[in-house]
Amino acid sequence: MSISKHIVMSTLAKINDKKTQTAFNKKVVSASQHLHPYVKHRLYIAESTGVLPKNMYTSNGVIDESIAKFYENGYNIDWPSNTIKLKLFAFVNRELDDMYKKEAFHKDTISTNSILEEELDALDESYTVDDDWDFIMAEDLRDISYKPHDKHKHLFIYDDNDSSILNAFELEDISSDKSRKALGSLYRWLPLNVSNIVDLFVFGKLSFEEISKVKNIEINRVEMIFNEIINKFQDHVD
Repeated sequence: MSISKHIVMSTLAKINDKKTQTAFNKKVVSASQHLHPYVKHRLYIAESTGVLPKNMYTSNGVIDESIAKFYENGYNIDWPSNTIKLKLFAFVNRELDDMYKKEAFHKDTISTNSILEEELDALDESYTVDDDWDFIMAEDLRDISYKPHDKHKHLFIYDDNDSSILNAFELEDISSDKSRKALGSLYRWLPLNVSNIVDLFVFGKLSFEEISKVKNIEINRVEMIFNEIINKFQDHVD
């Protein structure tokens, strides 16, 4: 092979590599647009329940940091768009979890897996989901510690006018006041690593199969948890 032909082929390879990288970057940018409604709602819930301080974090900041870690972690340039999207959702979840743990450590606030005793008492047959995603009776959680003077500190009325959650739960003819109170109670009762299943479905527009990939759990567990959440919500509004 002549030197000139080698130079031409090398140049073409570089151009093709650059085009391939550019195309991949565009897929990342496109996939990232699906993250914003989800991250905004997660921040709203975390701020409203006292896990995160208000206005300290932004969805753009969380997503930008997640994308940076996505690239740092390594990637396959041939990944299809949906694979990129699901991996970005997984990185976003890790970023949010790190924020929750950081704020819980630095501030006197609730743990991301804590449930207030008063909310457990308000349920006829209370269940929650432990770290292994297994349902356990509320009586087994009686040793959860909380400070009496903080008893009402983090209760909130859900004031997002978006009816997406009610539509996802297939519930109709519920008054606005009742649904706002019930949604606030639901999100306060559920651990953050469980309520994000609702938000991945409603605001992330992910299927149960996709959620199972993002959270690395079985599809049937995602379905079971989602259905249990709906049942508990109905108990609150009936």
